[in-house]
Amino acid sequence: MNDANIQSKRGITLVGGGTVGPDDIEMALRLAPMLVAVDGGASSALAGGHDIHAVVGDFDSLTAQDRARIPADRLFQIAEQDSTDFEKALRCIAAPVILAVGFLGARLDHQFAAFNALVRYPGKPCILIGETEIVLHVPPVLVLDLTAGDVVSLFPMAAVSGRSQGLKWPIDGLALSPDGRIGTSNRATGRVRLRVDGAGLLAIVPRRALAAAVTALASSRRHASVGQLPAQWPARA
Repeated sequence: MNDANIQSKRGITLVGGGTVGPDDIEMALRLAPMLVAVDGGASSALAGGHDIHAVVGDFDSLTAQDRARIPADRLFQIAEQDSTDFEKALRCIAAPVILAVGFLGARLDHQFAAFNALVRYPGKPCILIGETEIVLHVPPVLVLDLTAGDVVSLFPMAAVSGRSQGLKWPIDGLALSPDGRIGTSNRATGRVRLRVDGAGLLAIVPRRALAAAVTALASSRRHASVGQLPAQWPARA
């Protein structure tokens, strides 16, 4: 096993073993040019002719044929079974943004596990890319340039509250929780500004807003410092 310490100053495209659309990887690489595969996600990356910087996971889905095509010093096998391969990859990599494809679609339990990982590793600025939508964990302050009429769904993975600007139905004064009130099917009136009081809120917005979401995560530290808030939530156990 190699010790994984994968870093990029520009961004990492993380490719999982789930559904990968025909242009998903190319679109992500334009914004995050280093490709890291998660276990069986190496198959999609190799099929597209992409250079794989590293493969991380327990390798239960990495075929012998694909493994033989990847240099040994790029293979980072982590055998423990207490975390998903997505979590293993998040722990190993550091980048200003992580764009994850191949984690939405296909098996529903894998999608829920990916949502769980976004909340458990809030210091990793990660965006899940789906066929029509993207998903990100909302930091203390998020300013997202959207188009009026865009669907903005806010789904709480924990009890959370906050304030908003630029939403048709503001969240000010609402207590959101996974077993209570949720915030799906809201609408943007233009630029959306969210300020939340705790970790656990996922934002789901149209896929065409990916570049805006990348910019929003990059600038979240600046907005947080102005409001004297933490730039990221502390990691969960």
